[in-house]
Amino acid sequence: MTPRHEIGVVSDFVAGAARQVIVAGHPVCVVRTGDGHLHAIDDTCTHADVSLAEGDVEGHTIECWLHGSRFSLDTGQPTGLPATVPVAVHDIEIDGERVLVALKEKTP
Repeated sequence: MTPRHEIGVVSDFVAGAARQVIVAGHPVCVVRTGDGHLHAIDDTCTHADVSLAEGDVEGHTIECWLHGSRFSLDTGQPTGLPATVPVAVHDIEIDGERVLVALKEKTP
């Protein structure tokens, strides 16, 4: 079983905004979309190696602030160039008000 890490409470995450949290030494971008869903993805853009948490959220997509790459918050797949490599999507769970993240295990 993958360990779950508490990263805060639901009210810590503002709708329509992204925030970086460090989970077991790993930077994670947590987004609460306008419809209230929470998402957790790797915080590093696969194109330019910068923080995605500094980007803009639109629906279930985040846009990298540097070159405009866009990623699906649901799948991690790039939805706009120049990025072509997906970011990892991590499991997020709400337990009462607590927000927990389980990092996706890296595959070889």
